[in-house]
Amino acid sequence: MEIDSDIPQIPDYKLSEKEFLLTTNIDSRHRKQVIEELVEAIKKDNLAPYYKHLKTEFADFPFDESLYNELAAKNEVVISELKQKLKDAEDDDETELDVLGTTVKLAEYYTEIIDRTNATETLKKALELSQSTGSKIDLLLTLTRVEFFFHDYPLVSKYLDQIKTLIDKGGDWERRNRFKTYNGIYLLATRNFTEAGKLLIDSLATFTSTELCSYEQVAHYAIVAGVLSLERVDLKSKIIDSPEILSIYSSAPELEPLLNLTNSLYTCQYSHFFQYLLESYDKLLLPNKYLYKHANYFLREMRCKAYGQLLESYKSLSLKSMAQNFNITEDFLDQDLCNFIPNKKLNCTIDKVNGIIETNRPDNKNNQYHLLIKQGDNLLTKLQKYGTAVKLSGAERVA
Repeated sequence: MEIDSDIPQIPDYKLSEKEFLLTTNIDSRHRKQVIEELVEAIKKDNLAPYYKHLKTEFADFPFDESLYNELAAKNEVVISELKQKLKDAEDDDETELDVLGTTVKLAEYYTEIIDRTNATETLKKALELSQSTGSKIDLLLTLTRVEFFFHDYPLVSKYLDQIKTLIDKGGDWERRNRFKTYNGIYLLATRNFTEAGKLLIDSLATFTSTELCSYEQVAHYAIVAGVLSLERVDLKSKIIDSPEILSIYSSAPELEPLLNLTNSLYTCQYSHFFQYLLESYDKLLLPNKYLYKHANYFLREMRCKAYGQLLESYKSLSLKSMAQNFNITEDFLDQDLCNFIPNKKLNCTIDKVNGIIETNRPDNKNNQYHLLIKQGDNLLTKLQKYGTAVKLSGAERVA
């Protein structure tokens, strides 16, 4: 799905995704292809600083000194012109707006050629010059994209906090929506799937952040976060029946394993659940720069969620029957359940002698009763402390 945006798509996030692939165990043929694509992009857009960065990151990345010097010379022509314009604007006492405009252009050029150090320094100078809230938000969003590009999530968090402060003071509708997507992807990358799911699902209807990712990608992230964190009813309404998700079925065939996995979980059709789970793991989590660190976690939590959903319907169930449901061996199921039972992620026990799984649902009413008693005690304690404080302050006034 093509979405128009006036925001410059810098730095090019697709290059960061290709670079990430070089850190994974792709085969030599695929690796060669990715390197060729990166070199082609570097030549096309004169990305001398990025060329040098890749040389330092990967020992096998081909580096041609003469090509680098040629690209760097082209960069220097543009940078020198912009710096001269900036100097002229400052020397001629032109308006702060003119100085800011030229500073922003220089910062954007550094960002475009992926010169991380100069880009961040110049963006921060522009931030100091900027007076309007909207301009500051735009500059901070660009700084955030630079750090997303280089996977520096502590700095991403820092800039997002600054953006939130500005947005709370009066960011417009479009910037609020862009911030929602940026924050959602940050939460996804740092494994806060519940909050990420809320933001990413909500952002699907208003998505314009094509400078950070494609619409298909944000849908991908929304489905991953949603299938992990949503209850069954919400999974149906917010993912499976979502008009935005339904609209990309034909344009994003690569998401089919994930969509099949979601439907399999919702409809309780478990026979192909593991097939869809492993396909999603291999094709949609491991090769993704935001999700690869959470791929094993996703694999584990989805198995636990599916097991728990099936067991909810039974007081007891034979190990054999459950294994047949999931089309897996009894030995694997037995061992896998033992990963979740000790830490109470599944409320059941296994009778190994009879080959039966017995569920032991927690007594919710009893838990609610004890929680009420505990909260009541806490409230009484606070009231007693408050009463004592009031009496003391009254005694002081009398004295």
